[in-house]
Amino acid sequence: MSPDLSWVLNDVLQVRGARHAILVSADGLLLERSSEIGRDEAETNAAAMSSMQSLSRAVAPFVGSTGGAWRQTLLEYDHGWIFLIAAGSGAYLAASTAPDVDMEAMSFRMQQQVGALGRAMTAAPRQSTHSGS
Repeated sequence: MSPDLSWVLNDVLQVRGARHAILVSADGLLLERSSEIGRDEAETNAAAMSSMQSLSRAVAPFVGSTGGAWRQTLLEYDHGWIFLIAAGSGAYLAASTAPDVDMEAMSFRMQQQVGALGRAMTAAPRQSTHSGS
């Protein structure tokens, strides 16, 4: 059973102007979606977001990045923005917003949630309660 990660997406959507959020695996599979987006649309966008991050990494040398880490991709459209960030090893968080969203607040909230997600997904080492006899 997969863990419920909807809390990550719900918190991201608290920014005024945020519309949808999806959590995507590196190979383009939908891991989680916000309730405002249908499963079919979310799965289509998950595959696209995986491709977007791949393209973003491929053009990193264009900005002088030789081995630096890709951090975020922003896409602007007439009716809004798409934010795409790394969400740990092999996962990405994507959100769509209205055109007038506070971009700094959105980026900050997404980074906070990625940090929280990483902590939630990392289990503490199991402590043995068995005493050797």
